[in-house]
Amino acid sequence: MQSTSDKPVLVAGASGFVGSHIARLLVQRGRKVRVLLRKTSNTDAMQGLPVEIVHGDVLDPASLRAAMDGVGTVFYSVLDPRFWLTDTTPLRRNNVEGLLNAMDAALAAGIERFVFTSTMGTLGINPDGPVTEDIPFNWRDKASAYILTRLEAETRFLACCRERGLPGVALCIANTYGPEDYQPTPHGKALWDTARGAMKAALDAGAPTVDIRDVAEAALLAETRGRIGERYIIANEFISNRDFYSQAAALRGNPPPKMIPMGLAHAIAWVSERVFKLIGKKDYLVSTDAVFLSNVFQRMDHGKASRELGWQPRPIAQTIRDAVAWYAEREKEQH
Repeated sequence: MQSTSDKPVLVAGASGFVGSHIARLLVQRGRKVRVLLRKTSNTDAMQGLPVEIVHGDVLDPASLRAAMDGVGTVFYSVLDPRFWLTDTTPLRRNNVEGLLNAMDAALAAGIERFVFTSTMGTLGINPDGPVTEDIPFNWRDKASAYILTRLEAETRFLACCRERGLPGVALCIANTYGPEDYQPTPHGKALWDTARGAMKAALDAGAPTVDIRDVAEAALLAETRGRIGERYIIANEFISNRDFYSQAAALRGNPPPKMIPMGLAHAIAWVSERVFKLIGKKDYLVSTDAVFLSNVFQRMDHGKASRELGWQPRPIAQTIRDAVAWYAEREKEQH
């Protein structure tokens, strides 16, 4: 039988921030890479990469089976991040049903390893110290529809590993930052807007962070070293928005944004939600859910990933520096 490294690997969701970095690192390591993209996907992040593109959709089981034909490993980074949707039906369809289809196709194809990009949003809250993988989810009453779809996806994934023999590993990933953010991600755009002096105010919150390049490294380590049916926290330093944005602004000689107290932000969001409902506005970003999520995740312990995968993330200061340099270069090229 061929070893995993001799077979092509499939990256599903390769047009996104995480998926494109996984594809890029696989190419650098000399692997044969196939990517599953919708025909409508933005391929900026794929430019110049020698990959085989297969068009399909995770909601189309036949296209998944075709994409996985002859593949050794699947790296699955398909995600609908639109937490602001008023009608949340597409979130469950894309985040849960798409994964179920992919797992069925992987089992039928005899895939040797399935690395699933999950989120820190599936982890429990620990008021007494750092969060570990062992803390069960304990804030369902406060979780948004988006978080609940991610939780259901990961729960179904781990159950499939246990009950149906899927050779899967899940990665619970923190807020990602770094270069080659072509879309850009909303949080990456906020970083660049701060660096260039365009963002004047930010929530007085904080969050665990991780370099996107270290996420890709973790995915490849999980392929060969991850224990089947386990999840690993892929989070580096916890940093306050005050420190994070101050570092970014200082790189370009700009003043840091003013900090909005969390209580005030929640009050503004609460009033805004009621006004939006009254006037029938849909899909709004300003919400009490968004304010809550901006500060709910605290320190996380990535010790399991370091011990079992050999994962060693870089300092956040380096990530901020490299990300700002990339956004600046990208802006120069576009003008």
